[in-house]
Amino acid sequence: MSLQINDVAPDFETDTTEGRIRFHEWIGDSWCVLFSHPKDFTPVCTTELGYMARIKPEFDKRNTKVIGLSVDPVENHSKWAADIKETQGFAPNYPVIGDTDLRISKLYGMLAASASGDASKRTPADNQTVRNVFVIGPDKKIKLLIVYPMTTGRNFDEVLRVIDSLQLTAKHKVATPVNWKPGEDVIIAGSVSDDDAKKTYPQGWKAPKPYLRIVPQPKS
Repeated sequence: MSLQINDVAPDFETDTTEGRIRFHEWIGDSWCVLFSHPKDFTPVCTTELGYMARIKPEFDKRNTKVIGLSVDPVENHSKWAADIKETQGFAPNYPVIGDTDLRISKLYGMLAASASGDASKRTPADNQTVRNVFVIGPDKKIKLLIVYPMTTGRNFDEVLRVIDSLQLTAKHKVATPVNWKPGEDVIIAGSVSDDDAKKTYPQGWKAPKPYLRIVPQPKS
């Protein structure tokens, strides 16, 4: 069964470039971005790992840990890191999982349960579904799941934007509209009655339609 939003992210123990971890324990009270790669030394992923390293301080500000995954062994990841540093200017500054037995890729539905064989002999095409982004909350539930094709680089700025929205809407009973950016107006959640909304927003709100109640973004 494929994973869905609000499912508990499967826990696992594994080796990474920064040592062995138990996933849920490693996340702790943080948010987490898990992003996967079909193979080391692949061109699109090389650009992605470098960019993620460059903007990692932005994830740190949001109490969000970053972790990568590839089906190749950890020692290969370390060799790949040198290429990433040379070509992108930044080497990975977050752990990368070595999923050589495909166990985690299958656990997260990125490869079919029947997938098998030596990871070193698998081609990127064999693993092309391993191009996922999972955002996981401190409650260990999946908050966002995006699957990308092999030929399209991921937009990690968008992932940051979604985390801003997720963290805001987890704290306040609001939703964020199309193309929302931090600081812009938000929408009072549909689950909030007008009477309750008046208690939170005594100054009122704009309502072009009764179900579309617009207010400034709540402070912290």
